Amino acid sequence: MTTLTRSRILIVEDERAVARGLEYALDSEGFEVFWAKTGQEALALTYSEHPDAILLDIRLPDISGLDVCRRLRADGKRQPILMLTARDEEVDKVLGLELGADDYIVKPYSLREVISRVRAQLRRAYGELAASADDNQQLRFGDLSLDLSRLEVEHKGRLVELTPTEFRLLHYLARHPGQPLSRSQMIEAVWGYDSDLGYDRTVDVHMRRLRQKLEDDPANPRRFITVRGIGYKFQPE
Repeated sequence: MTTLTRSRILIVEDERAVARGLEYALDSEGFEVFWAKTGQEALALTYSEHPDAILLDIRLPDISGLDVCRRLRADGKRQPILMLTARDEEVDKVLGLELGADDYIVKPYSLREVISRVRAQLRRAYGELAASADDNQQLRFGDLSLDLSRLEVEHKGRLVELTPTEFRLLHYLARHPGQPLSRSQMIEAVWGYDSDLGYDRTVDVHMRRLRQKLEDDPANPRRFITVRGIGYKFQPE
């Protein structure tokens, strides 16, 4: 990403009127906008145009937005993905988070909300974390290390692909080792706003993903510990 005012946003939406409304709103705010009507078009534009963030509708005429998200994350694409979901698609919202989506916007939504969510994701993915990397560019905890300048995580000598939200969550936990953190604290620090699905689901899904990627035995975690009645804590080994 170059500058925030010229961030590149990919809209994946098959309904022309909805897509045009989003395109107009984003363009008016200074974003460079691309539009894909199908999942296959979304994949092709992601690889050719390298958008900084993706607004991804779940219901598409060919492959679903969930499949698009799955493929992009499996291929190591790390830009923020914001799912567009209907209010009655709660299962899809949770599945989207499990597949690596960073956030979701519930229909019907206001265009002002969309702009706010996109800006928040861009700021947190490319701005705030990089700006916070001072002289201590790396955090090390045994066989786990965080490189704040490159936004990379290494576990047992291998790079682990994390989404921007997963990296921010890990960074927040690692800056408070041994300290119990509530879900509301984690939502505020990592997302910066209340989640439509609630603290429990959003945080729990992302914590489960961190365990799957960074614990030897995710079912019996040693680093990412549940604190009953509160939330979680990061326990350095």
